[in-house]
Amino acid sequence: MLHESNRSGIHIAGLRKRYGEGDTAVDALKGVDMQVAPGEVVGLIGPSGSGKSTLLKCLGAVIDPSAGRMVLGDEVIYDDGWKVRDLRALRRDKIGFVFQAPYLIPFLDVTDNVALLPMLAGVTNGESRAKALELLVALDVQHRARAMPSQLSGGEQQRVAIARGLVNRPPVILADEPTAPLDSERAMAVIRILNDMARKYETAIIVVTHDEKIIPTFKRIYHIRDGVTHEEAGEGRGFE
Repeated sequence: MLHESNRSGIHIAGLRKRYGEGDTAVDALKGVDMQVAPGEVVGLIGPSGSGKSTLLKCLGAVIDPSAGRMVLGDEVIYDDGWKVRDLRALRRDKIGFVFQAPYLIPFLDVTDNVALLPMLAGVTNGESRAKALELLVALDVQHRARAMPSQLSGGEQQRVAIARGLVNRPPVILADEPTAPLDSERAMAVIRILNDMARKYETAIIVVTHDEKIIPTFKRIYHIRDGVTHEEAGEGRGFE
C-alpha cells in the first residue's frame, strides 16, 4: 500500500498508446496501470518490443499517450489529454532522467553539469551551484566538483548524472538502464544510491532494466508484456 506523503509519487491508470491508424495501427500500450510511492524504487522489466520505452516516453512527456491518466507528484499531467501547458517546464521541474549513458556536457565541469538545470529554471548561479554541491556531497563525489567529465571514472560519471537528475528535487525519476555499462560492484553502488536518494528526497523512481544483477534488489517489479503491466513482489534484498 502506498504511504501518504505530500509528494504523491506516480499514478498511472489505463494508459494507452497507439501508433498509426486503421489497419496498420499498432497498440504499444494497452491499458497500463502503475503506482510508485514517494521514496520507492520500482523495477520495470520486459522483453524488447514489450512497451517499456513507449511507457517511459509517455511518463517523461516526450510522446503523447492515446488515452488514460497520469499523475506525477501532486499534479494530474494527463487525463485523456495533456493538462499541463508547458511540457518543457514539466520535464525540467517534475521529472528527473537518468540514462544508460551519463550524457554529461563535456566542456562543463562536474558542478556546472549539475547546476545547469536549476539555472535554466531561473535559480541564481550561486544557489544553483550550492544545490549541486549538496548533492555531490550526498553522492560522495564532491572531491570531483571541479573535474571535467573526461577525467571521471564510469561510476563517477553515473553519480554525477544521478545528481543532475535530482537537483531540481523532482517528485519522479525515470532511470533507463542506469547500470547497463557498469560492472557488478558499480552497478550495486548505483542502485543503492538510487534507493538512498529516493528515501532522502521522497522521490518515486522507476528503473527500466535488463540487468540481472540488480533485479533482486527491488521490492516491487512491474513486468510489461505486449503493452500490459503485471505487478509482482520482488526480493528486495540488501537495502533495508
